[in-house]
Amino acid sequence: MRVEGRLASERRRPSPERSTKRRRRSGSMTTRVQTLFETCKEVFADGQAGTVPSPEDVDRLRFVLDNMNGLDVGVAENMPYFRNKESGGTPRITYLHLYERDKFSIGIFCLPPSGVIPLHNHPGMTVFSKLLFGSMHIKSYDWVDIPQDSNDVINPAQSRPPEVRLAKVKTDAIFTAPCETSILYPADGGNMHCFTARTSCAVLDVLGPPYSDSEGRHCTYYNDFPYATFPGAADVAPGEDEGYAWLEAREKPDDFIVVGAKYRGPRIVER
Repeated sequence: MRVEGRLASERRRPSPERSTKRRRRSGSMTTRVQTLFETCKEVFADGQAGTVPSPEDVDRLRFVLDNMNGLDVGVAENMPYFRNKESGGTPRITYLHLYERDKFSIGIFCLPPSGVIPLHNHPGMTVFSKLLFGSMHIKSYDWVDIPQDSNDVINPAQSRPPEVRLAKVKTDAIFTAPCETSILYPADGGNMHCFTARTSCAVLDVLGPPYSDSEGRHCTYYNDFPYATFPGAADVAPGEDEGYAWLEAREKPDDFIVVGAKYRGPRIVER
C-alpha cells in the first residue's frame, strides 16, 4: 500500500566513544522498539516471499508485540493524527515509518474515528498487526479453491464472472485494545483484510517481506459481494453461505488517502 510523503526516521552516526558506551549500557537501556527490531531481524532472516516463519519464531514475535502499547512507540490519542479533519467522506490515515528493508518493514497506521483501510491483500507475506489503542472492526478473508469441473453442474445464468473469486470469511469482529496480535499468512489467517476504526486507533504493523513492485508484491484492493450474488457458482453447504463472499479486484479507492509523518518515538539502532 502506497504512502504519500513518507518520511523515514533520521539517523545520526555516533562517534566511536558513544557507540562503545551505548553497547555497554545496552542491557539496561534496550527499548521495546529495539527489541522488536532485533526479533524481526531473526524471525525474517530468510526474507523470501511465501516463506512462513517457524511456529516458535511466530510465537517469539507475537510475544514482543503483545506486550507493546502506544507509549512504547511515542504515540498517544491526543496527537493530531487522530483528529478527523475532513468535512465529509472517509478521513485520511497517517503512516509513521519506523523501518523498511528488503526482508521486513515496521510502521504504524494512525486512524481517526471512522477511518478505513479498505479490503486489500498481502501477497507472499506474513503480517503481524498489533492494535496499540482504540477499538476497530476487522474483516478478513482467505481464498477458496473451486474444483475445475464445478461449472459442469452450474446454471450458466448463475455462474460468476471470471474476475470474481470465492473467499471464506476468517474474521468478522470488533477488537479493542489491549488485545492479542493478529497474524496473517501468505495462504491463510485472513490474507485479505479491512480495518474500520470505531474510535481513534493506532496499529503497529510488521510485514515480512514488505510490498515490492519490482518483485511483484503489489497491493491489490477488492470489492466484496455476498455469496448470494452468485448463488449457484460454488458448492457451499446450506446455511453456511454467510461465511463466504465473492471478491473482485479493483483500483485503489479514490477516498483512501494515506499520508506519511515523521516517527518521533524511540529510535531503532542498526547494529
